[in-house]
Amino acid sequence: MTLHPFTTSGAQRRSFFLYRSFHAHYQSPTRPKPREVWAADFRDRIVHHLLYNRIAPRFHAAFTADSCACIPGRGTVYGAKRLEQQARSVTRNWSRPAHYLKCDCANFFVSIDKLVLRERIARKVHEPWWMELADTILFHDPRENVEVRGSEKDLRKVPPHKSLFNAPPDTGLPIGNLSSQFFANVLLDGLDQYIKHRLRAPHYVRYVDDFVLLHPSANWLTSALRNIEEWLPQNLQPHLNPRKTIIQPAARGIDFVGQVISPWRRTTRRRTLRSALQRLEHMPAAEVFAAGNSYLGLTRQASASHHEQALLCRALLKRGHAIEGLHLSKAFRSHHP
Repeated sequence: MTLHPFTTSGAQRRSFFLYRSFHAHYQSPTRPKPREVWAADFRDRIVHHLLYNRIAPRFHAAFTADSCACIPGRGTVYGAKRLEQQARSVTRNWSRPAHYLKCDCANFFVSIDKLVLRERIARKVHEPWWMELADTILFHDPRENVEVRGSEKDLRKVPPHKSLFNAPPDTGLPIGNLSSQFFANVLLDGLDQYIKHRLRAPHYVRYVDDFVLLHPSANWLTSALRNIEEWLPQNLQPHLNPRKTIIQPAARGIDFVGQVISPWRRTTRRRTLRSALQRLEHMPAAEVFAAGNSYLGLTRQASASHHEQALLCRALLKRGHAIEGLHLSKAFRSHHP
């Protein structure tokens, strides 16, 4: 059986570079962080879904319950709730102190070693045709035939070490593809298994390359950090980002997947709320209705979000929109924009 019905040489080589930014008059120059987003040709995306639908279930069955992202039913809300459960467990419902270790991998997608990843994929994909298709997607270099979209000024904002254009051969996955998200989970499942079964961490959650360990002892977390820093580059290649490695008391609040888990409450990250309020104040009137309802939906994901919803509703009222008054959960269009 050949690959021809599902991917062609021309389509497989095509991808698009996108730079996402917001208008300067209501967005800080550093938020959101500039990054490359690669959008595969439509035919290629069909191939990505074909492979994912075929092989993903066998990997998902082996993933730990603490792995989130690109898994059905395990998005950001699942990750936040899972961490909240872990925090309540380790602190016995916030009745005793505990600490958390939060880490993420430096330049994760750009630094992924495809040969290491390929070995982990092959452990569960034994059918030659499907493994060949996985190899075609994994080792395809989108830089070979790419249509670049975005101004040169915007492109220069992406740090060179975060650009896939500067990655060595057989290194790096394009951010934006379903296959890249799935492959990232396959790779870091090795980290999950190491932390859960070798370090025997009782409380742990990971979302893509961001992960949190909790323990009553800060010394235990310090020892675990040393082990992870040594094991991770030796076995999977990525390195931890020292600037984003934190050990703190859990009672101070744990910032994870856009929410902050604190004693008896889970709230939206303050920076996210400030950014939303700033954008609602200055964005064009035609965009306020959709953006406002989107932000209200985002804050409702947190368990203690009434204050954040009230602030958003106040901003929407100032822009002339009506608000559903009982739950502060929805904005209605203004008759006079």
